[in-house]
Amino acid sequence: MRHTWRNGILSKRREVSARKIRRADQSDLAVVQGISADAYIAAYVPMLGYIPLPAEEDYVPRIERGEVWLLACGDSDIGVAVLEERRDHLLVYSIAVRPTEQGSGHGRALLDFADQRAAALGLTVIRLYTNMRMEKNVALYRRHGYVETGTRPHPSRVGEVLVDMVRAVPPSAS
Repeated sequence: MRHTWRNGILSKRREVSARKIRRADQSDLAVVQGISADAYIAAYVPMLGYIPLPAEEDYVPRIERGEVWLLACGDSDIGVAVLEERRDHLLVYSIAVRPTEQGSGHGRALLDFADQRAAALGLTVIRLYTNMRMEKNVALYRRHGYVETGTRPHPSRVGEVLVDMVRAVPPSAS
């Protein structure tokens, strides 16, 4: 624990171990599904009233295609990024961080990794979408430089609306 003073208040902040991101393989399936389920269910079932699709997804095909990446701190896997490589852009399908590890910059680290991955692939644009009611997600993406390009009906949840967002890959990501 690190103690810091902010606005006259002493706060305790967890030390963040060195982060490492690696491509997931089939031996990571249970970890990927567990992190995704824990992150999405804890944060969004109370708000949405249903389990979001990434929480229940079968990640086997995505792992086989090389779309799934794990974020580890020390010896613990704590985050997942699912990145779909498209012809003209990278799609961030999912970013998930264990609830106990949220608020320490891990989601931002995974978004930074998406920037680096897109640059390594020679892509200049990153796209993503999220449920309009997932306001914390929308705010995180805006802080990371994503801008809204529009909204559309959710294809499998009647009455729900998705927000489409885009970001140019920053030159510093390469």
